[in-house]
Amino acid sequence: MIVYAVCLMLLLLGAVTYAILFERKVIGYMQVRIGPNRHGPWGMLQTVADVSKLLMKEDVIPRAADRPIFILAPVVAFVPSFAIYATIPWSENLYAADLNIGILYFIGISSITTLGVVMGGWASNNKYSLMGAMRSVAQVISYEIPLVLSIVGVVILAGSLNFREIVFYQESIGLWLIIPQFLGFLVYMIAAIAELNRSPFDLPEAESELVSGYHTEYSGFRYAFFMLAEYTYAIAISALATTLFLGGWLGPAFLPGVVWFLLKMCVFMFIWFWLRATLPRARVDHLMGFGWKVLIPLALLNIVITSIIKVWMG
Repeated sequence: MIVYAVCLMLLLLGAVTYAILFERKVIGYMQVRIGPNRHGPWGMLQTVADVSKLLMKEDVIPRAADRPIFILAPVVAFVPSFAIYATIPWSENLYAADLNIGILYFIGISSITTLGVVMGGWASNNKYSLMGAMRSVAQVISYEIPLVLSIVGVVILAGSLNFREIVFYQESIGLWLIIPQFLGFLVYMIAAIAELNRSPFDLPEAESELVSGYHTEYSGFRYAFFMLAEYTYAIAISALATTLFLGGWLGPAFLPGVVWFLLKMCVFMFIWFWLRATLPRARVDHLMGFGWKVLIPLALLNIVITSIIKVWMG
């Protein structure tokens, strides 16, 4: 288990590094401008240079900050985003823990990351940081409800909270659940973007209003921890969507299952980057109203329809 965790951590660090580069390249291409192209061939070492710069920067802690909580906050934000990978099945035989309550574990552990954001915003003793942290709490709580409800339809059809059994169910019916659960999938995608604090829902980090949001006072490797948590969580949300809606590792036999899993994940990551390149930031009141008045009723409607279909099918 320790070897698995260490290997996964190293792979995630590499994946986050090049996910950032991929995002900058995609956005540069969509906005008809040159992306990173100086360091290494095709700019492949640009993110490595950026990370090295962050690690070598001076570690500044404001004099009026609550020092212990300020130091602990980035760790609290990152650890849950890494711990949720324990239940993700990369292929039929490649996983860490085969929990019967895998979905509950994923949702429960991932929610702790918000606590790190609140700790960082409050301990900074900065009004901009505190406002960004409170926005994050409101946003995550509001959109976690439709996110969870959108998954309930998959659980009803598969009859299990176990990730592997959900994939095996899709294999048994010969159909990815994105087709019968398309409404749930749409709700999941929108709610996931808000959960990740990504554009157009990146209001906790709205630089035009809050300087930089909850991590305004952070620099160097502590700031890097917050960014690492954000991208690690983005990869995990993509892995969850792949497992629940796109059949996980299922695919034609000419490629290994883990390759199919990673390719499907990359599609979701591309969608996050595409939206960031094209959509303007939403207003706070519009964001909250859309979550409570639109997404939650749609998610509940999906549960009712799925339950009726399940009963009808026997």
